[in-house]
Amino acid sequence: MTSFALRSASPAKTRAEAVVVGVLPDGTLASGAEDVAAAYGRKLSGLLATIGAKGGAGEVHKVPTNGTITSPLLVLVGLGGEPDTSSVRRAAGNAARAVTNAASVALALPADSAELVAAVVEGYRLGAYTYTTYKSRPGTPTTPAELVVLSPVARRADTTAAVESAQVLVDAVVAARDWVNTPPADLTPPAFAEAISTAVKAANKDLAKGAAKVRATVLDEARLAELGCGGLLAVGGGSAAPPRLVELTYQPKDAVAHIALVGKGITFDSGGLWIKPAGSMATMKEDMAGAAAVVQATLAAARLGLPVQISTFAALAENMVGAASMRPGDVMTAYDGTTVEIINTDAEGRLVLADALGRATEKKPDVVLDVATLTGHMVMALGERIAGVLGSDDVVADVLAAAGAAGEDAWPMPIPEFMDERIRSSTVADLAQYDGIRWGGGLFAAAFLREFTGGLPWAHLDIAGPTFNKGGGSGHLTPGATGYGVATLVSYLRRAGEQVTRQVTAPGAAAPSEPS
Repeated sequence: MTSFALRSASPAKTRAEAVVVGVLPDGTLASGAEDVAAAYGRKLSGLLATIGAKGGAGEVHKVPTNGTITSPLLVLVGLGGEPDTSSVRRAAGNAARAVTNAASVALALPADSAELVAAVVEGYRLGAYTYTTYKSRPGTPTTPAELVVLSPVARRADTTAAVESAQVLVDAVVAARDWVNTPPADLTPPAFAEAISTAVKAANKDLAKGAAKVRATVLDEARLAELGCGGLLAVGGGSAAPPRLVELTYQPKDAVAHIALVGKGITFDSGGLWIKPAGSMATMKEDMAGAAAVVQATLAAARLGLPVQISTFAALAENMVGAASMRPGDVMTAYDGTTVEIINTDAEGRLVLADALGRATEKKPDVVLDVATLTGHMVMALGERIAGVLGSDDVVADVLAAAGAAGEDAWPMPIPEFMDERIRSSTVADLAQYDGIRWGGGLFAAAFLREFTGGLPWAHLDIAGPTFNKGGGSGHLTPGATGYGVATLVSYLRRAGEQVTRQVTAPGAAAPSEPS
């Protein structure tokens, strides 16, 4: 277990075994490293030139100090541009993987504000993440016994609060990563539902006395049948592990907004009878990342005490091939009574989300957000690191702002009017789940989901690209699950509470309405 400290000490005098400083693209050290630059004096520019330190993003250089500063090892990480929360978070993550054998590490990256200090903490902890649950020989720990963040604002109350919030956020992202990285045989829908229930109980124990608790309800296949959740039952019918719908409620007394979160939780996606090619199935344990994100964001919001009511729905199913698998040409009836013709059994996510969205709209929230690894089309359009955001214009704008503040890449995408005609192309049901047209599949899927939002303000986050890193570590992203979406959702929830609070406390502002 790594101990954490926040200090205003000089990086040139700290006794940590390694000191991390930032390098700017102009070949100078970034703020926070002034004392180190002074200790090296005129030798610094020559040293940086000799080792090829140009300040580019992803650059890491380790230099023995030979007594020039107290610490024996100087770690130089490129910022790639002017210091901001994103560049600092990325640099801290790169440093975490570079320093694997130091008992103590001091981070002297740009950290002259509470926001930058939080970014340092988030970046280092997430960059150091490893998943070793199934390793028979996990090896020696690569994280230091002591981690110190050096900052001139270390003693300010807002800095301490920002660090505490950052630790809660990181815990949530790490938990989401762990769930997504878990082998699918060990995280079937019933097992995932049980894991969520366990996580809720653990979170509630951590809450202060009198704080609002998170309530969890698990609907099994019998209850889903009673309710008429045809999407979950159709998708889960081919699996020996039956579907589940997990519903969470967080309702603080001071809530000033009500947000519904809906997550796709396909614990493994074989494609069903439209079976995927072998290569496309290798990482399909990631298909429940949306559910992981909405659950962990909810628990983080509760731990942070955010003044926002949250209704969360995690739709869990396993899309397998079996005697009871749904077939192309079948017609299912969603929870809200809408009939859907099934054409492509590998487009299953929208079917389980239809049921969950129907349940969510009954709560009459102010806004509905759904998060899903929904379409390969979005990956083709935006690549593997950017999520697509579609829906109501104002909600999309708010989600993009939240993503930017959280350091997660997202981009707006349209839902053209002609998609209405495409989703209504079935001759036997209200909606067509798929129409076989190659182009615009991600937009078609969003138009389909919109039919189940009850006309409420809504945004859909298609995270199929950034949820799983198939390459090496980069910044605070490590190989495997990234936990994408947790930070954006927490940022959105925080801003929702703060925005309404600011409006209410402004001179002459009216009191907020009671949460629904």
